[in-house]
Amino acid sequence: MIWVNIAGLLLIALIVWWFWLYQPKAAKVDTGNRVITVANGTYTPARIRLPAGQAATLMFLRKDPTPCSETVLIPDLNISAALPLDKPTSIAIPPLSAGEYPFHCQMQMYRGQLIVG
Repeated sequence: MIWVNIAGLLLIALIVWWFWLYQPKAAKVDTGNRVITVANGTYTPARIRLPAGQAATLMFLRKDPTPCSETVLIPDLNISAALPLDKPTSIAIPPLSAGEYPFHCQMQMYRGQLIVG
């Protein structure tokens, strides 16, 4: 009985780490490499560094057929875009002040972050 409880606690800890605590390394995005792949329940890269005060264009390429991956939202910028399967979608990012701007799917299962600085 105790092993079942220990296994349950470890599983809960893994779920908390994966959904709330895990943060992949930030990728610096330059002019030639602004493609974010949507596949296997993640955005790759999920953390993107952008320079402050400069407009940028991000390219999303959806390879995941699940319904949750159909839309990307950047709530702080009032951006919502449909992502067709296997077709690149450009999203224009206006010049931003320094800070962190989350982006996610409509259910917030796919999550990423723009780090502007």
